[in-house]
Amino acid sequence: MAAEKGRAFLIKRGDGATSETFTTIAGLRSTGLTINNEMVDITNKDSAGFRTLLADAGVSSVSVSGSGVFTDTATEILVQTSAIDMTLDNYEIIFESGDKFSGPYQVTSYERSGEHNGEVAYSLTLESSGTITFTAV
Repeated sequence: MAAEKGRAFLIKRGDGATSETFTTIAGLRSTGLTINNEMVDITNKDSAGFRTLLADAGVSSVSVSGSGVFTDTATEILVQTSAIDMTLDNYEIIFESGDKFSGPYQVTSYERSGEHNGEVAYSLTLESSGTITFTAV
């Protein structure tokens, strides 16, 4: 597996149309993805002192984060509006290889900030809701 460029790690938001089109969220400088899996501990006296986990149990989720320069694109405004309205929207998280995670996410955190002698920056956090599909290329 070859190394990949961070600038090719993209977060794209769907437009909600029947034949959905995904647009890259502009201005991002950094992106991150975390897969979370809750464990169900079934350790008992027969476990010989070792923890035992129940396979395929618990709750799985995917968290996505990003931050960058606010460029006032339509997609950035849609993400901000989604944060205010607490809606679920379809997103694709795409890597340079073409691998992607796709499905419904909610914007759970959105922040915009700026210094008097610098650019306006923003950060966001997305949390999955329902099934997230991983497609390997």
